[in-house]
Amino acid sequence: YQYPLVFGLILAFCWCSLVCCSRIYMGMHSILDVIAGFLYAILILVVFHPFVDLIDNFNLTYKYAPLIIISLHLALGIFSFTLDTWSTSRGDTAQILGCGAGVACGSHVNYVMGLKLDPPPDTLPLSLSSLTVTVLGKAMLRLLIGVIVLLLTKVTMKKATIPLACKIFRIPHDDVRKARQRMEVELPYRYITYGMVGFSLMFIVPCLFHFIGLS
Repeated sequence: YQYPLVFGLILAFCWCSLVCCSRIYMGMHSILDVIAGFLYAILILVVFHPFVDLIDNFNLTYKYAPLIIISLHLALGIFSFTLDTWSTSRGDTAQILGCGAGVACGSHVNYVMGLKLDPPPDTLPLSLSSLTVTVLGKAMLRLLIGVIVLLLTKVTMKKATIPLACKIFRIPHDDVRKARQRMEVELPYRYITYGMVGFSLMFIVPCLFHFIGLS
């Protein structure tokens, strides 16, 4: 959508500030951690921005892209963490990696199946339409249905993956909270659960909207 640059900058600044402050407030990171992370994010943006279209084209068109994406994200989750004590950072990272892999795979499936869920590039940028009762109601209905589907996906996968991982690795699951802190359970549970959430976000939910006429 075409929107004022000032509005975009204010929104980006507010969102970034909320994320950074929440990390400090929750005791997850120090101020120096947040500053280093912010600078590192800028470095990543500068390095990868020129290759975004190339990477996106690979994710969409290459036949074995989903296999490579899943393998790469899974390997990052497994080999990035060797912790002496349990930390939420391992699960959070696996959650982010899983969601990213699910989104990429969902986009690939959309492309392979020829689903035109996005407007044609030559029509972009879109102009903001006037806010009417119909537009607002449709947006709220999309939000409600989308959130319900994603929550159902999360709950279903969580209930399936934790007992399965415990059974495979022979870990007692009487205390689910304690079992989830084991890497053998936490990584598969987070990765698979949020991978399916990401896949649903990009493929299942848009297809559902298209089917019921909410696209």
